[in-house]
Amino acid sequence: MDFVLEFERPLIELARRIDGLRQIEQESGADLSGAIEQLRRQSERLQRQIFSSLSPWQRAQLSRHPGRPFTLDLVAGLFTDWSEVHGDRAGHEDAAIVCGLARFDGRPVCVIGHQKGRNTRENIQRNFGMPRPEGYRKALRVMRLAERFGLPILTFIDTPGAYPGIDAEERGQAEAIARNIMEMATLRVPVVCTVIGEGGSGGALAIGVGNRVMMMENAIYSVISPEGCAAILWRDRAEGPRAAAALRITAQDCLELGVIDQVVVEPAGGAHRDTAAAIESLGTALRAQLASLQGLDGAGLVADRYEHFRRLGAWTDPDGISGGCGAGAISAGAGAGSIEPA
Repeated sequence: MDFVLEFERPLIELARRIDGLRQIEQESGADLSGAIEQLRRQSERLQRQIFSSLSPWQRAQLSRHPGRPFTLDLVAGLFTDWSEVHGDRAGHEDAAIVCGLARFDGRPVCVIGHQKGRNTRENIQRNFGMPRPEGYRKALRVMRLAERFGLPILTFIDTPGAYPGIDAEERGQAEAIARNIMEMATLRVPVVCTVIGEGGSGGALAIGVGNRVMMMENAIYSVISPEGCAAILWRDRAEGPRAAAALRITAQDCLELGVIDQVVVEPAGGAHRDTAAAIESLGTALRAQLASLQGLDGAGLVADRYEHFRRLGAWTDPDGISGGCGAGAISAGAGAGSIEPA
């Protein structure tokens, strides 16, 4: 494994020792199965110990791991008859978002997702998964096409955020994001959104307005990156771990707060350790969510999506009446209209 996170290093070292013993056993013919089995069990115990107590910052690091499955990996593992669509019909193409038509279990669907690269060349081509406005306009064009033909829409979110460059702002980045959010709210076909890595701010929400919203177990979803938050609050990006804990960005946090509907379990050690199993787990979750929407017509799907997002959050008013998703805690001592996370 080329990219190793600091908290994974003990596991990598044990894996190397196991590989070394297997090589010695093969070359010398000596029976080292006992020692190998002992190290394997030690590795499994250590992995359970590490991954059962990950901090929000460590999950943020995992969400960015270059070995995690990206949108095109999901396309290859879950879909058939993939036909990619390019361009926003206004003269631009953005490789940071991929869109296309495919079949999922034989059923025609529309697939839209952010796409990162695994090396410098690919990341430059994909703009590190940060779309410009033409990427969101391309996505909206394909969504409208899906609605015209009655196709379910599956979106996969994995972006630090929309590209904040001057050229993107000049071409209407904010308008493109806002229009996508507005248009997605009225789509008369099933929409299932999954955060598969980073879910960063409006760049994520621009393809994240769904009837059902899921997150992979080690994904994050936030209005701002931990480093960006730390730079604003403490003027020091090194305070990222502190910000990650305060932001409530993990999948479990988002589930408890009612922001998402389901956490998709990853293989032991994270999706980057067994991408095939991670993709299979996500496929099972997608099937279940699509099945849950089967009985709704166009108007029902729009109403369902509207209610889904109206339920988000928690609040208090001057009369002391409280409400919201019911998962987050509302501080009794908070001022009128203020919210404090659990």
